[in-house]
Amino acid sequence: MNRDWRTPLEILLLGAIWGGSFLFMRIAAPHFGPLPLVEVRVMLGALLLSPFLWRARKQLDAAHWRRLAVVGVLNSAIPFSLFAWGAERAPAGIGAIANSMTVLFTALIAFAFYREHIGLRRGSALVAGFVGVVILASGRTTGDNIMLVAIAGTLASFCYGIAVNLTKRKLGDLPPVVGVAGTLSCSTLMLAPLAVATWPADPVPAPSWLAAIALGVLCTGFAYFLFFRLIQRISATRAATCNYLIPVFGVGWAWLLLGETPTTTMLVSGTLILGSVIFSQREPSRPA
Repeated sequence: MNRDWRTPLEILLLGAIWGGSFLFMRIAAPHFGPLPLVEVRVMLGALLLSPFLWRARKQLDAAHWRRLAVVGVLNSAIPFSLFAWGAERAPAGIGAIANSMTVLFTALIAFAFYREHIGLRRGSALVAGFVGVVILASGRTTGDNIMLVAIAGTLASFCYGIAVNLTKRKLGDLPPVVGVAGTLSCSTLMLAPLAVATWPADPVPAPSWLAAIALGVLCTGFAYFLFFRLIQRISATRAATCNYLIPVFGVGWAWLLLGETPTTTMLVSGTLILGSVIFSQREPSRPA
């Protein structure tokens, strides 16, 4: 019997890559600053995916570009900047844990603005997830209060939740990878003046440049390509299970490579948030 060994391997790889994005931000953000780092990231991601955008150029009209710009702000420019800002100030695992709230925020936005049924299961998961964020924000790591960093990561995830809903309803007529290429291109143009204005005065060291390049090429361009190839082969729901692995890898990479030992607060909040996300995605049992 043939088994598709590629699917679990690629899901694992995506979790490792996107979890690694918080490691790379932690390395590069102190030397670049948030906005210049995000500009490098979205520009490299857009360049890598530009062939898809070029091939679909005749499908895009002015209305499409306006929507791509709005989604680009919410899916790239703002959340990437918030996570990069947090990476200057707190361990990489904080952002990775907060990122887990994206799935729950997506359901909340769909309920609040599009009247999608949320159900008792997801409602309970939302409450549990927010409790996890409160626990995360109340903790202390290496003597510094990380409340603002946890809040920034939560706001970033909230932006992702809005962007997912807008993408589904406003860009549904475009191939997903084209939509990502378009939003990254718009983000590149919108962030450019801010990145230039805040570009670091001191030379950026080589390790930070390598981390920024990895962030743009590997964690943005290649990861999105791999993600949408997975969606084509299986389904969006199954492909999205890679999100469960992001906090695990985010905390693990930081611990292994940066020596950032996870605190009890991080472990408790991460378990609560991730558990609530997994619980919210389970199918309710059916009577026999």
